[in-house]
Amino acid sequence: INMIPELGYFSLTLAMVLSVLLCIFPLWGAHTGNLRLMRAAPSLAIGQFVFVLLSFAALIYASLTDDFTVSYVAYHSSSTLPWYYKITSTWGGHEGAILLWLVMQAGWTAVVAMRSQSLPWVLRARVLGVLGFLGVGFMLYTLLMSSPFERLLPYFPVEGRDLNPLLQDPGMIIHPPLLYMGYVGLSVSFSFAIAALLTGKLDNTWAKWSRPWTMTAWGFLTLGITIGSWWAYSELGWGGWWFWDPVENASLMPWLVATALLHSLSTTEKRGVFKSWTVLLAIAAFSLSLLGTFIVRSGIIVSVHAFASDPNRGMFILAFLAIVVGGGLSLYALRVSQVKSEGRYKFASREVALWLNNIFLVVATLIVLLGTLLPMIHKELGLGSISIGEPFFNKMFAILLVPFAILMGIGPLLRWKQNKWSMLQNKLLLSAVVSVVVTGAWLYSSYDVIAPITFIATALAVWIFVTTLIDLAAKVTIHKTIGEGFKRLGLSYWAMVLGHIGLAFVIAGVTLTSAYSVERDVSMKPGDTVALNEYQYRFDGVKSIRGANYSGHAGVVTVLKNDKQVTVLHAEKRRYDIGMQFMTEAAVDAGFTRDLYLALGEQLSQGAWSLRIYHKPYVRWMWLGGILISLAGFLVLGDKRYRQKSTKQEASA
Repeated sequence: INMIPELGYFSLTLAMVLSVLLCIFPLWGAHTGNLRLMRAAPSLAIGQFVFVLLSFAALIYASLTDDFTVSYVAYHSSSTLPWYYKITSTWGGHEGAILLWLVMQAGWTAVVAMRSQSLPWVLRARVLGVLGFLGVGFMLYTLLMSSPFERLLPYFPVEGRDLNPLLQDPGMIIHPPLLYMGYVGLSVSFSFAIAALLTGKLDNTWAKWSRPWTMTAWGFLTLGITIGSWWAYSELGWGGWWFWDPVENASLMPWLVATALLHSLSTTEKRGVFKSWTVLLAIAAFSLSLLGTFIVRSGIIVSVHAFASDPNRGMFILAFLAIVVGGGLSLYALRVSQVKSEGRYKFASREVALWLNNIFLVVATLIVLLGTLLPMIHKELGLGSISIGEPFFNKMFAILLVPFAILMGIGPLLRWKQNKWSMLQNKLLLSAVVSVVVTGAWLYSSYDVIAPITFIATALAVWIFVTTLIDLAAKVTIHKTIGEGFKRLGLSYWAMVLGHIGLAFVIAGVTLTSAYSVERDVSMKPGDTVALNEYQYRFDGVKSIRGANYSGHAGVVTVLKNDKQVTVLHAEKRRYDIGMQFMTEAAVDAGFTRDLYLALGEQLSQGAWSLRIYHKPYVRWMWLGGILISLAGFLVLGDKRYRQKSTKQEASA
């Protein structure tokens, strides 16, 4: 028996020791003015990351070498699993997923330590000290209650139970790491906020240096949610992309608050207003990330995404959540009276537009929070089961969408401080007319029946797109040449453009695929043909398939349009060798304006098979929009303003 798992546990223990020191030394140094203690923080942060990474590497090694004496490997892997899914299995269960969280936490801490030389030492030390405290909490949880290195000795299985077939998909290789990068990245925003409160200097400085970290975390979270939606669509075989599952909601809530935080940070940095509100949003964003962790890890819900576990684990996370949120809010309450806004502004200004933007995002978060937690609380209190599902969320978000999208279109056209109505009305009127005309031409040329809500939502998407382009054109053409105009636009502005255009794509995609998707359940024998919209589907029969760890059948369907072949779809029904679990693997012919989607059902009598056929218009626009939005988050990393060096006096202050 090799000792690699024990080395992994020992490495994590050493990381825990460094995390404790990281929590104590810089915070005490900042409190007493001891520069030597503060300067120890970066080395401790990097050392912590190295040992956590070694621990994670030990778990990967155990999985790749099929070490079934390790309980976690025995329950989440198998010898027939392809090597890349063996790596994926290291975060396919509860204990491994928490270790992945720790890798992300330590990684963010190390990067902050290496990339924050521009910060004054007092602020830098306090940021790293708070991150160290968060690391202590999660490492305690892992070492005491959730270790992935426990052994099954002296008796252990010769073969593992295999990875959940739902997770044996390319999307699940990248979805959890991206999502965790977003969740944990928000801890940096939280740490900057707490450090600013401890320092007592809630000026523009902390907002300036917090903003790129927040944007990056938000970009990862956006990309993680986007990939997760695509995974659900392509892997689950039901053609859906969002079901308002509690765990989906757990990722959406911090995203909504982080979106509000980004806009608020921009206002605080540039205008010196909304300071206390921005700090509160930073605390709330990471608190909701922890709440999502509690929902997933406590075992209080049943979900495709959830990891049912020991209730004691849930209580530990709940206690840690209470300490983090309670401590943060208590410190906020003590300091908030000292905060004063510097800027002055009128009602018709960008400040007010961004403030209203924040209000809508927070209200949306409260709706999701209520709809997610109320059924759980109701059940835990013994009051029976209640269901708050898709109709509730869809209706509430449809109501919020109208004013939010209108405001989002107006926002970029507004100036800071105040605006004259005469300067705005022509741009707004032009945008409104173009949006209505383009929407009408688009929809009436494509569809026979158009519901009012469909027209309104599509027009709002076009409105956001048009107003963004009009603002871009106005900023470019005020210079002598268009080339000079483009050069003068900063990366923060381009991030705004990408984010708004991305959201326009998301709104249009959601609206049109919801309104005009068509599905048909059919029973077909080889040679049969059915029509759906302008396409004909010819069933060519079923062939046997064999994979690394599964066998099954693939239904072969030729798709025709005007008697010309468009594509051949192979929809699979798999049976995994270990556990004998069945999985549907949908076949998709992806296009920019439509998806042809096919799922193979059960074998019927007389050689017939059941099939489900979907025509999904504009469904790809949602994921295209999500990618554009996430790119907006990463663009700010290239902004030179966030790489400027402080003077020696500032750095040693």
